[in-house]
Amino acid sequence: MIIYSRTEDYIRRLLTEVGIHTPHELKIKTLSNALGISVYFWEFSSESVCKGGRNLIFLNKTKNKQTQWQEFTHEIAHNLWHAGRQEHMPHLLVELQEWQAKYFSYHLCIPTFMLQQIGMVSPYQMMELFNVEYDFACHRLEMYENKLLHDSNKPFTLKDNQF
Repeated sequence: MIIYSRTEDYIRRLLTEVGIHTPHELKIKTLSNALGISVYFWEFSSESVCKGGRNLIFLNKTKNKQTQWQEFTHEIAHNLWHAGRQEHMPHLLVELQEWQAKYFSYHLCIPTFMLQQIGMVSPYQMMELFNVEYDFACHRLEMYENKLLHDSNKPFTLKDNQF
């Protein structure tokens, strides 16, 4: 039995609420429309902005589709979970937000509940199914395999250990 993390559960509920259940439905346009986030493509680095109550994501138009998808999901994390302008924040808070957004991105690009439905796949199959780059697929697969190993072990409690 898999125990979902807070992020995995949040993503499962979010995608289910907006009617996304399969990998082929995971697209920038589908998700941005469902969440009411405007997406613009430009020549600069990707970023997320909240301006006048509107959530905006700017993606680098020169990157490939896989990188744009990965960056889009990273920016969604900032949109949904973070507030404020990073240039005015302490360095450690910025690092925390970036780590959280990166972790969120792995799970939104390749949701755990979809991996459970599909079963084990290779990084190449994962690249095709979820429109991600090879290194991203390898890391996410490693995360998933570690989760399966961890969740299959019975947790230790003092009650189990009779001294």
